[in-house]
Amino acid sequence: MDFINKQLLFYGVDQAYVHYLSVTIMITSILLLCVIANFITKKIVIRLITHIVNNNKYKWDNILLERKVFHRLSHIVPAIIIYYFASTFPAYQQAIEKFSIAYIIIIMLVVVNSLLNAIQDIYQSFEVSKARPIKGYIQVAKIIIFILGSILVIANLLGESPIILLSGFGALSAVLMLVFKDSILGLVAGVQLSTNDMVRVGDWIEMPKYGANGDVIDISLNTVKIQNFDKTITTIPSYALISDSFINWRGMQASGGRRIKRSLYIDATSINFCTQNEIEKFKTIHYISDYIESREQEINEYNWKNNFDRSNSVNGRALTNIGVFRAYIHHYLYNHSDIRNDMTLLVRQLEPSESGVPLEIYAFTNTVEWGRYESIQSDIFDHLFAVAPEFGIRLFQKPTGNDLKSIALPITINEDNVEKE
Repeated sequence: MDFINKQLLFYGVDQAYVHYLSVTIMITSILLLCVIANFITKKIVIRLITHIVNNNKYKWDNILLERKVFHRLSHIVPAIIIYYFASTFPAYQQAIEKFSIAYIIIIMLVVVNSLLNAIQDIYQSFEVSKARPIKGYIQVAKIIIFILGSILVIANLLGESPIILLSGFGALSAVLMLVFKDSILGLVAGVQLSTNDMVRVGDWIEMPKYGANGDVIDISLNTVKIQNFDKTITTIPSYALISDSFINWRGMQASGGRRIKRSLYIDATSINFCTQNEIEKFKTIHYISDYIESREQEINEYNWKNNFDRSNSVNGRALTNIGVFRAYIHHYLYNHSDIRNDMTLLVRQLEPSESGVPLEIYAFTNTVEWGRYESIQSDIFDHLFAVAPEFGIRLFQKPTGNDLKSIALPITINEDNVEKE
């Protein structure tokens, strides 16, 4: 400043205008220097860094570049220049230094925010990120850093020690606990979900309470986002996955087999002992021909050994059409190319009800893909519905309007005849 004053006086500038003119020149010079420094930083240094990043074998530094960590770091240079020249203006030196430091702290917070985002992106490029997501921890780190940064900015502007402000932070803890209640609950839930490996990105989970049934697409500090099968998005609080129950289908997907658990309802009035003609007919069925022969021999030996009078079908043991049908279903599924034999395979009879006798099929397909699974299940039951009458089995079905109409029609005709007579 003294040098500029002397030069202005040397060139004959009026003493009354020297001070104002020198201040203007100094401010203009500082601003010009900031612009030049920012230009050099962005156009030369950043370009050089970009060139180095794009021409090496590492991928993580490309993410730092995409998140503009280096670009935002370049904004500190003008603030450092202004801080350095603050002593040029003694009357405003303290204020300039405070605002320069505050600006530098804010820029550093922005840089750290971008750096944390880059760390999250780098981590998500690894397979372990699906099993151990860190998004919640990143968000907690951001909250802590921004709180500390805000305290530093305020302390700098007030000219007080940050420790004094932190000492009063305890008084606000109750308020902060209330304000950040969901975040704190989410943090605890996130730790439990991650530690116990309860849910991962990509898992198919079902939570009827929240209308969620689909794939997990994001796990954050406060929420878990689920894309339902109708492409809608359901957002669930993270702590709800700890406090409430949910179904995770990951085990099914990992096993490679998806369960079929469905019943055929048999009309109880169609169940009977098999006649000899029916037994001979069943022997011609490919899947159960050996079964029928072995069972028939076993039953005949048992009845002969115990001297049962078979003139009455109640005496001794005999084959039933529902038993033969059950055996057929089991052998049919066992030989089905889309059913896994190394997993549970059952055909069992459940407790009869007003809807008939349930014959439940419990098996696993060799695929977990939804469309293929439904196709396999439908093909199996299409076949069983069609083949049931071959065993003398009627499937239960509640009366429909056509059934009642067919019963009422003869009655109406008879009533008309009576009236005519």
